[in-house]
Amino acid sequence: MKPIKVGILGLGTVGGGTVNVLKRNAAEIERRIGRELIITRASAKDLTKSRICNTDGIELTSNPNDIINDPDIDIVLELIGGAGPVKDMVLAAINNGKHVVTANKSLIALHGNEIFTAASAKGVIVAFEAAVAGGIPIIKAIREGLSGNRIQWLAGIINGTGNFILTEMRDKGRDFADVLAEAQALGYAEADPTFDVEGIDAAHKLTILAAIAFGIPLQFDKVYTEGITGITRTDVEYAEQLGYRIKHLGIARQMPNGIELRVHPTLIPERRLIANVNGVMNAVVVKGDAVGPSLYYGAGAGAEPTASAVVADVVDVARALTSDPENRVPHLAFQANQLANIPVVSSNSFRTAYYLRLMAEDKPGVLADVTRILADHDISIEAIIQKEPSSGDTAVPIILLTQITLEQEMNAAIAEIEALTTVTGKINRIRMETLG
Repeated sequence: MKPIKVGILGLGTVGGGTVNVLKRNAAEIERRIGRELIITRASAKDLTKSRICNTDGIELTSNPNDIINDPDIDIVLELIGGAGPVKDMVLAAINNGKHVVTANKSLIALHGNEIFTAASAKGVIVAFEAAVAGGIPIIKAIREGLSGNRIQWLAGIINGTGNFILTEMRDKGRDFADVLAEAQALGYAEADPTFDVEGIDAAHKLTILAAIAFGIPLQFDKVYTEGITGITRTDVEYAEQLGYRIKHLGIARQMPNGIELRVHPTLIPERRLIANVNGVMNAVVVKGDAVGPSLYYGAGAGAEPTASAVVADVVDVARALTSDPENRVPHLAFQANQLANIPVVSSNSFRTAYYLRLMAEDKPGVLADVTRILADHDISIEAIIQKEPSSGDTAVPIILLTQITLEQEMNAAIAEIEALTTVTGKINRIRMETLG
């Protein structure tokens, strides 16, 4: 059979890693797909830049359209990133009848519905395993390995930068700003770290996982998103004393009234495996009705871990090149005409337990006022810690763990507590999940 020809858009970290893996493992890949696979062309902004890969035998161009419009190329690998001009490139490649493999989570989360519709109309595949959790094959696991299950919920550490920061804060007692600066110096965080520390990157990935798990359209705009910039060293220490770890989680859960999609800092019991995922590593727990909970752990970023997922997609596409389009695995796991119009619930409808930290005057009756307000909103208290005031201070920290309650009630209770003259400043609220 004739070789399968591949063109690569972008020769940065992921593109370079993909070239290395495809070249190094060429013989093994050919054994798996039954055909030779050749990288014929690649595009990059700066052709003079030094690279982590050997581009011998690959025709280089600074114009991505040279690859998109090349009639000999079967598969286009989009490894540029971002959701601006790249969307038009991918749609053009699809319109030219080319299969597409991408590692671009923002592209899929924001424009995937349109892209998959176009791909289905042209009978081509868009594969995106590398868009979530780097080298962990979590999309294939949910879409194929767990296809006999009704997925009940999933929760994941899907941003390595945030996990590195929280790990350092816990292990070394460091402040957020200090660890963030180190993460930037090490290359874990960008100069503008907003996407990582504010949860936007994780929300992109959660959007994709939820669509595959529950058979719903991609709906990034409905994900409740909260970052970790408000987490203090004090909160990390108190959580540890109470037997919990703070992790930045993406959570999707099927509820009677719809689907919860939320990204936020979360207290998890320290005995849970996912609570012990440290540094820049990623992990996702998926709860299926038949299999129960299963954990997927590994490197969530990096040149070759991400390339591992890209190349796996290339192998899948190559295997499918001779199959009938109607018999391929659907892009979002469910047949396109069977995606369900299940509502995504508002954050007011979330049901979870809470960690609350507030500063209150050290005088009789203050704690009684706080607990009365919580009781008025049907919020039960699981545990209370009241610290001794520091020398010269008149305010003391009070830490409360609540039982599961409705977020709408918690929002109202927090507003009333913050209005007390004996309470100073804002209450720091972190949601809790047992993930049992």
